[in-house]
Amino acid sequence: MVRIIAGTRKGRVLATPEGPATRPTADRVRQALFDMLAHAPWGGAGLLAGAHVLDAFAGTGALGLEALSRGAEHATFFETARPALAALRANIRACGWEDRCTVIARDVTTPPRIKAEQAPASLVFVDPPYNQTLPACAITALKAAGWIAPDATIVIETGRDEPLPFAQPTPDTPAPPEDPRWLAERQHGAARLSIWRL
Repeated sequence: MVRIIAGTRKGRVLATPEGPATRPTADRVRQALFDMLAHAPWGGAGLLAGAHVLDAFAGTGALGLEALSRGAEHATFFETARPALAALRANIRACGWEDRCTVIARDVTTPPRIKAEQAPASLVFVDPPYNQTLPACAITALKAAGWIAPDATIVIETGRDEPLPFAQPTPDTPAPPEDPRWLAERQHGAARLSIWRL
């Protein structure tokens, strides 16, 4: 069972499609993630309050909906699988957030150009199928299409043993100017969370 953990929709059970095609981020991993976002030196309440968030490879929308419950203003979801899209739209309706959500049924690695009336995301969740080298492709495409704001915080979930999508900077080898900057990393069971800032 997947539910919203905290905020205005705390306890709301989310619809999930049957079968292994969709892998919602486990409640305990989401709890750990949002605790980190709230309390890390580079995070804090301002990271979510009034934010525009983007949930790539959205599945049920658990990450984006959790962000809305905790104070984000708007969420954009990218998803292509029909069962996941049905669950995502049902979850948005159940939360009463149709006016605060945009669903784009398109491959996030080939996104449409952002429209003039849309705001780029300051917080981006990238939770693709593991071991398919998708995070870097998605972030590059989203940035090129205008979906990611300058200085955006990017949360990437990968498999525990999967290589990080960008080289972790060190004092001796700083990140190139166009690459995201590594902020933190945590491992939870089979999942690895890494946080970056553009």
